[in-house]
Amino acid sequence: MQRVLCVALILVLLSSGLAAASQLPGEILQNAADVLREMTQQPDSQQFQNMVGNAYGVAIFPSVIKAGLGIGGRYGEGVVLKHDQATGKWYGPYFVEMKGLSYGLQIGVQSISLVLVVATEEGIKSLQEGRVTLGGNLSMAAGPVGRSAEAGTDIQLKASMYSYSMSRGVFAGASLEGSTVSNHSSANKLYWNEELTPSEMLTKEAKGTDIQVLLDELNRIVKEQDR
Repeated sequence: MQRVLCVALILVLLSSGLAAASQLPGEILQNAADVLREMTQQPDSQQFQNMVGNAYGVAIFPSVIKAGLGIGGRYGEGVVLKHDQATGKWYGPYFVEMKGLSYGLQIGVQSISLVLVVATEEGIKSLQEGRVTLGGNLSMAAGPVGRSAEAGTDIQLKASMYSYSMSRGVFAGASLEGSTVSNHSSANKLYWNEELTPSEMLTKEAKGTDIQVLLDELNRIVKEQDR
């Protein structure tokens, strides 16, 4: 009975947050650019910037709402872009949703900013399939921070994806095992004005007024790693 009540409370908390979280595609892109800028300004973000600069893609969630009472849930809207390392071009956007449950000591509602760095070709291919489970059919780990040699070694990589979060000014790796990332069909249809598969969206070169601010941030990071 207690478990049922906990799940019911999570649903109420999340549903109240979802109304606030729902954003237009242009708002997601602008907020994603703001998140990247804020994360790269942190003093221990060097490894994060290195990984973004050499990534096969990124998935950026400006606000992931976490709610819980013993059992927790999370929901967030975000955007995926594919990176061609040979040409430096970015492809997309592909809008996505994150959903998941978590367990342990937790209570209340919290919002975090989240960036998933796709470190392998396998990782971006999995996202193009339309639905993946983090830590399930897609291996992932909390991203290394700082400048340590140990973190640099880890980047050579066992996981397909690395996660970074920021909440109340605290920048760190994040654990998201069990969460699913799937097609945000309504946002994609609104942006593209047609029905496209995730793979089709991620083969279109990213360009246009709405996405330029995000491209500028990504390209700035890439250029700094090339120096």
